[in-house]
Amino acid sequence: MTTLLHIDASPRGDRSVSRKLSKSFVAHWLTHEPGATVISRDVGRNPPPLITEAWVAAAFTAPGDRTAEQHDELRLSDELIDELDRANVIVIGAPMHNYGMPAALKSWFDKVIRIDKTFSFDLARGDYPLEPIMRGKTLVVLSSRGEFGFGPGGVRETMNHLETHIFTCAHYLGVQESHLIAVDYQEFNDERYRRSVADAFAAIPVLVRQCLGIDGPVNVAAE
Repeated sequence: MTTLLHIDASPRGDRSVSRKLSKSFVAHWLTHEPGATVISRDVGRNPPPLITEAWVAAAFTAPGDRTAEQHDELRLSDELIDELDRANVIVIGAPMHNYGMPAALKSWFDKVIRIDKTFSFDLARGDYPLEPIMRGKTLVVLSSRGEFGFGPGGVRETMNHLETHIFTCAHYLGVQESHLIAVDYQEFNDERYRRSVADAFAAIPVLVRQCLGIDGPVNVAAE
């Protein structure tokens, strides 16, 4: 059975488009696999605290040499990494904030990308000393963006630091397959936006079936 780690990063509630998208994805997955386990982590409403000098010192101290205070400092990070380790599929609902990740989601990544927990570091590898420890995970990003043209070849492609940053960081979480469904034109609230919303929700059940191996590979990246 699959274990899904469902992360919502929007600070909004019912008005959040990315929350609706991620909720729909999980619901469609459970329709096909009702026995799947869902781990929910709402960083939008309960953001992890920012990393501090004390946190960095604890993370880079060998486990056997850590003080009780350092173990406490890493307690949330250990919990988040355990959730990640148990998951086969990571589902992230994330709005674009100032062309990048919401701060809460960045803080989550900072807590789970940790030496000797999710990646190893060895200078014997030359110019690429970092290597992920986990393997075989699938990432699904459901995003909402106020403007448009953020995809490949789009007029704002170079301004997209949301999904590009997520996909870069996800490599160190053992992600080997990534998918994106995005809503654009949110701030315009016009026919283009309504069409983008409809396309995104229509793409979700197709992507779920693809991830479960029910259908063959198809292009479902809604841009």
